[in-house]
Amino acid sequence: MIGRTLTALPVYNEVAHVAEVLDEALRYSDEVLVVDDGSTDGTSALLAARGDLHVVTHDRNRGYGAALRSAFDFAQRGGYDVLVTIDCDGQHEPQRIPQFIDALAPSGGRRFDVVSGSRYLEPFRGDSRPPADRRRINRIITEELNRRLGLNLTDAFCGFKAYRVAALRGIEVTETGYAMPLEFWVRAAESGLKIIELPVPLIYLDEHRSFGGALDEARTRLAVYRQVLQRSLATCCVGRPGSCSPGSCSTAPCDRQTNPCDCEEEVA
Repeated sequence: MIGRTLTALPVYNEVAHVAEVLDEALRYSDEVLVVDDGSTDGTSALLAARGDLHVVTHDRNRGYGAALRSAFDFAQRGGYDVLVTIDCDGQHEPQRIPQFIDALAPSGGRRFDVVSGSRYLEPFRGDSRPPADRRRINRIITEELNRRLGLNLTDAFCGFKAYRVAALRGIEVTETGYAMPLEFWVRAAESGLKIIELPVPLIYLDEHRSFGGALDEARTRLAVYRQVLQRSLATCCVGRPGSCSPGSCSTAPCDRQTNPCDCEEEVA
């Protein structure tokens, strides 16, 4: 049995897409939460006029990672069993929500804690062609995560995920921006969470969509992602028996009682 489920959408200035995406999400979700991350374009008024949603409102724009953290907190306080997250820009298909929930159900003696969407696991008819710099950066960071954490991801940044809420109680993330998923993967590996990917279509409705500020420059964005990854790895395992010392990185989940973690190379 899966239990209570919640689908959460982080939203910032999505007045053009939010109504349609929410209507679809409500078709496939028992309950829907919107984290309004300080929208100023009319999104807030649109959400206030609906009575079929949970809404958490940030008084100012705090960042994508901060919105996801609010969703994690809401799901834990609310006693939900499963949290699904999708983006609100039309790039994720809400009809796939049940597949993500079902993948968390114990089967054949296996039980997963995180189901993560992957746009690169297998092709779909009609897939978009991703912007070259985004695909390159995704590939570089995904490879670094796999090498340093012993993971087998194909898409480090897909926002379409399902989580066992009980597994999130041991995960603490502090990153508030778009690099938050990188810190999450470090904490998930550190906690030994079981992860599986599900293929999802590659949909880009706006190839020129802005990250905001300096992150729009690809070189800067890659540097920021690497800084967040290195900072997260630097605190991996601290305070655990037989753990890594500060400044080292892990090549496997870090709750081992023997065999200290090895550091392969610095992330620039």
